[in-house]
Amino acid sequence: MTINEAQDAVISEFEDFTDWMDKYQMLIDLGNELEPLEEQYKNEQNLIDGCQSRVWLQCDNVDGKLIFTADSDALITKGIIALLIRVLSNHTPQEIIDADLYFIEQIGLRQHLSPTRSNGLLSMVTKIKAYAVGFSLQ
Repeated sequence: MTINEAQDAVISEFEDFTDWMDKYQMLIDLGNELEPLEEQYKNEQNLIDGCQSRVWLQCDNVDGKLIFTADSDALITKGIIALLIRVLSNHTPQEIIDADLYFIEQIGLRQHLSPTRSNGLLSMVTKIKAYAVGFSLQ
């Protein structure tokens, strides 16, 4: 599945809900489905700066594709990083660098987050793209 196909699938799932409380619940459910991050990766290097809550993001290059795993100590934040992983994990660094993440606006995520969570979302995307840039230079 391409990044855009994954984004379109997310948009379709979120369109099933009109109430933002249901959408928040979906984010929480996505976070709960996230594979646990091994304790060894919950370190300062993987901690995302700019997030109000603690979010750790691990990136591994497996056969030229970046695989992301993450965890957070906040339920909605964990759901947001799970959503980003769902869309961006298992793609090449260049695909991630080139990705236009239109699903964030189309599902209304940014405008329904507090300013600090919105900043955290931007920090998560920035960290993912930084990993992609780093691996593209190798």
